[in-house]
Amino acid sequence: MRLRLPRPVLSLRSKLALVSLALLALPWAGYRYVKEMERFLLEAQQSSLLGTTRAVATALHERPLLLGVRPDESALRQQAEEELRRLAAARGEQATLAQLTGPEPQEEESFEEVAAILRGLDRASARIWVVDKRYRVIALAGSLKPKAAAAEVPAWRGWMEAPLRWLMPPPPDDFDDTIDADLISTAQEIGAAFLGAERTGLRLSTDGKVAIVSAAHPIWAGDEVIGAVVAEETTNSILVARNAALERLLLITLVVFALVALALLGFASRLSWRIRQLRDEADSAIDAQGRITGSIPGSHSGDEVGDLTRSFSRVLARLSAHHGYLEGMASRLSHELRTPIAVVRSSLENLRLAELPPESGVYLDRAEEGLVRLTTILTRMSEATRLEQSLSVAERERYDLAAVVAGCVAGYHQVYSQQNFDLHIAVRPLMVDGAPDLAAQMLDKLVANAVDFARPGSAVRVGLSLAEEGAAARLAVSNLGPPLPEEMGDRLFQSMVSLRKDRSGREPHLGLGLYVARLIAEFHGGSISAQTLPGADGVEVAVVLPLVQPRD
Repeated sequence: MRLRLPRPVLSLRSKLALVSLALLALPWAGYRYVKEMERFLLEAQQSSLLGTTRAVATALHERPLLLGVRPDESALRQQAEEELRRLAAARGEQATLAQLTGPEPQEEESFEEVAAILRGLDRASARIWVVDKRYRVIALAGSLKPKAAAAEVPAWRGWMEAPLRWLMPPPPDDFDDTIDADLISTAQEIGAAFLGAERTGLRLSTDGKVAIVSAAHPIWAGDEVIGAVVAEETTNSILVARNAALERLLLITLVVFALVALALLGFASRLSWRIRQLRDEADSAIDAQGRITGSIPGSHSGDEVGDLTRSFSRVLARLSAHHGYLEGMASRLSHELRTPIAVVRSSLENLRLAELPPESGVYLDRAEEGLVRLTTILTRMSEATRLEQSLSVAERERYDLAAVVAGCVAGYHQVYSQQNFDLHIAVRPLMVDGAPDLAAQMLDKLVANAVDFARPGSAVRVGLSLAEEGAAARLAVSNLGPPLPEEMGDRLFQSMVSLRKDRSGREPHLGLGLYVARLIAEFHGGSISAQTLPGADGVEVAVVLPLVQPRD
């Protein structure tokens, strides 16, 4: 046999909570957007630094003496003469030789002039330096460390400052910003600048705490590169902007999740309450025996649950009408059939008085036998209906169940002369609240059922004992014989259910005996059940009735 594992049960709230996890796509998309923004900011920072180096290099182009580069005298004189002739022509004058061979600038003054140019382009948290062909830093301005003080934290943000710093640590300010000599000779952007190309680069600081963006641009003198301008800046500003964006994203995500969770919880709670209400109404509308005892009011809601409620209401109304028809059918049949049965009975009596051939007596006997069976069926059909009506008006009293059972079993020896009975009463008295005549009728049904199925020569056992720690009496009737079919279950105590289909006999059976016994047990506030005896060697029907304290 294939083993079937139980399916996991998830409430609506749990399912909606799982569905709400789809909202995690929003912060993920926001995070990807912030990362993309960080990349764009890095590219913009590189472009900005490259523009700075281009501006500084433009100011230093064709000025080799500022970088300590001395070209040969003829070339220098020719360059100076061309420059002075251009200036003189612009003024409408003629340049003299003295003007063309003016004094050369001092090297110290040329360093000072480069530094002045760099200071004019100084930026906060940025550093600009100039390197000559011998990889020497001849001028430097600015610093990589920020000059402004840290911003104060708002009071409302103080309680979440610690977790935010743990999730998104701020960029450090205490990093090592020294220029390593090896870096100048090995940096790819500086090497590219000396080859005549501008380039940007990204590296870590000496201590590895921060990332540094750098850009280098060549300085030209004619067709020769005589130096390079390098501009540097940390990515701390980008990290600050990124952390601020992530912080806002986190706060917005938390707020959205909280609002959506509350909305989903409220929606799921409302939906669950409506479904539970429909379930409770359906359970209370039909009792354990399938009788319709109430109705389901139709909902005015226009959603699917409202449609389901109205559908249940219509179905229950139709079932109630059909159930009422079935309940009244037995009494109507018995009432309608009594007149034709009386006509048939009187006709048979008249035929008995008439002179008929001898062979017609056999047919008269068969007709009378069928009439008796039909009368018995009508009597038993109306018995359950009369019992249901009488239970609603029956007077209750306290009586000794043990005395009723003992008296009934004593009478069974005469009624069932061929059947043996075994009576066991554990405790006397056993006081119950109900009607003693109804208890006797219930025991009659149980014994009649046990006698019909008892194995020939075996005894029907009737036992009365305490149950449920002395709070109830247990009346059990058992017989040896065929076991109880597994498919019957609780259907055995429903109306018109019988196990005598394959059993022959002159007595008609409509499956109402155990149904009547169940009605009487429920009238006493008890319950009835049936089970197969150990070894599948018979059946036991047990009735459990609550006990009451006897009056003084």
